[in-house]
Amino acid sequence: MYDQLGGPDGVRTAVTVFYNRVTADPELGPYFAGIDLERLKAHQRAFLTAAFGGPQLFSGRGLRDAHADLQITDAAFDTMVSTLLTSLADLGVPKHAVGAVGERLEGVRDEVVSA
Repeated sequence: MYDQLGGPDGVRTAVTVFYNRVTADPELGPYFAGIDLERLKAHQRAFLTAAFGGPQLFSGRGLRDAHADLQITDAAFDTMVSTLLTSLADLGVPKHAVGAVGERLEGVRDEVVSA
């Protein structure tokens, strides 16, 4: 699936588009206030690369630990997933790959949602 996302360049572009959108979103933007976005984007690129079959570059905290203090709601998680999937579709990622990304993200809901 990593190649269907466009390899390293595709992941970089997707992460950039995604964070541009979520930081501007009235519901999601506050979650990113005071966060070092460049560092977060680097972690996200490494995580997505590994999660979708690319090289294992991710060495950060687990999802549960990384999101525990953020009080992320199911609604915010749904908006985040929708924003990422729309970003991927807008970038021309094949529909079946976008669907697979959605399935994988749904599989980590319990590790991210804490409110």
